[in-house]
Amino acid sequence: MSVNAIDVAFRAEWSQLVATLVRDLGDLALAEDVAQEAFVAASQRWHQDGIPRRPGAWLLTTARRKAIDKIRRDRRFEDRLPILAAQLDDVDDPADGPRQLADDQLALIFGCCHPALDVDAQVALTLRYIGGLSTAQIGRAFLVPEPTMAKRLVRAKRKIRSAGIPFAVPEGQVLDERIEAVCGVIYAIFTEGHASTDGVALMRGGLCDEALWLAETLASLVPDNGDVRGLTALCLLTDSRRAARTDEAGQPVLLADQDRSLWDRDKMDRGFRHLFASQTATARGAYQLRASLAAVHATAPTYEETEWAAIVRIYDTILASGPNPIVALNRAAAVVERDGPEAGLSEIDRSNVDGALDHYHYFHSARAEVLSRLERLDAAHAAYDKAIETCDNDAERTWLQERQALLSDAR
Repeated sequence: MSVNAIDVAFRAEWSQLVATLVRDLGDLALAEDVAQEAFVAASQRWHQDGIPRRPGAWLLTTARRKAIDKIRRDRRFEDRLPILAAQLDDVDDPADGPRQLADDQLALIFGCCHPALDVDAQVALTLRYIGGLSTAQIGRAFLVPEPTMAKRLVRAKRKIRSAGIPFAVPEGQVLDERIEAVCGVIYAIFTEGHASTDGVALMRGGLCDEALWLAETLASLVPDNGDVRGLTALCLLTDSRRAARTDEAGQPVLLADQDRSLWDRDKMDRGFRHLFASQTATARGAYQLRASLAAVHATAPTYEETEWAAIVRIYDTILASGPNPIVALNRAAAVVERDGPEAGLSEIDRSNVDGALDHYHYFHSARAEVLSRLERLDAAHAAYDKAIETCDNDAERTWLQERQALLSDAR
C-alpha cells in the first residue's frame, strides 16, 4: 500500500468522518482526536492487510472503538456509550446512509461557521474540519506561525464547548441567513488565495483549491440554493484564469494581456453548469450576479471584444442593493473601457466616498493606469507612489514599481 492511498482516503473521508463522529459524540475535540487515531491505525493496518473494500466504514468503526475506549476513561460522555456500542454492531445502519452523511456534513459546516465565533475562527475551523488541512498548513496559508494558529483553534473549540454551539442544520429563515455566512467564509478563503493580501506570491493556489472543494461540496449538499450555486460558479470561473494571471517570474499579468489559451476550460464548464443551475434555484443573490460578471469575461474571445456595457449593467444591479466602494471601483474600471479614460477617471474618483479606499492599493493603481492613458504623467507617478505605499504583497509591489519605472522613462 502506498502512502498516497492514505492521502486519498483522508481527502475523501475526513470531513464525513468528523461530521458523523460529532453527531455521535456531541463534542468536536473528541471527534477530532478519535478521527486522527483512526487514520494512524489505517496507516499501520492497511499496509499489512491491504485497503479495505469500504475505507470510510473501516475508519468510522475504528474511530468509534477508539471513542469507546476514551469514554470509558472519561465519564463525561458516558451517556454516549450505548449509542456507540449499538453502531459498532451494525456498521451498515441506515442512519449512516448518504442523506444522513450529507446532513452530518452540513451540521459540521454550520457549526464551524456559527456567528458566535469570530471570522478568523470560522475560517480556521472550516479549513481544519471540512478541508482537512493541518494546523501548520492553515498557519502557512494565512502567514501565521503554527503555535499561533494552534492557540486560535483551541480557543475556538473552547468557545464551542462553553457556549454550547450546536452542530445542527438550522431551518427556515435562519438557514438562509446562516448559508450566507457559510458562503462568506468560503469566499474569504478563495479571495485570500486568489489575491493574497500580503506575503511574497500574488496567489496561493492551495487556498483556491480548498475553497473550490468547499464550494462544490456545499453545492452538492444544498443543490437548490442559488447563492451557493452562484458562489461555486464565481470561484470556478474566476479561478479558470489562474495559469494566465502571472508570468514566469510570478509577476501579475493584466487581464488585457493574458493568454486566453491558458484558461482552464474544464473549470469554465463546471462554473457555467453551476451558474445555469442558479438561474432556477432559490435564494438568488450577489454571488450569482458576480458569477455573471465572470461569465462575461469567460465568453469574450478577446479583451477588446468584452461586452463592457453588460458588465456595467451588472455592477449597477449589484450597487442597487446598497453602496459598496470596491464594487463602485470595479464598475468604474469597466466604464473606462466602455466610455473612455476621462469618464472612467471621474467614476474612479467618485468611488472613494469619504476616503474609504485611501488605503486600498487597487484604487491608486487604477488611477495611475488611467492617468497614464490620459498622458497626465506626473499625476500618474504620484498615484503609483500611493499604490506602492499601500500594497502589502511583494509580487504586486514589484510589479507596480516596474510600471512606475516605465512611466518615469516616458516622462
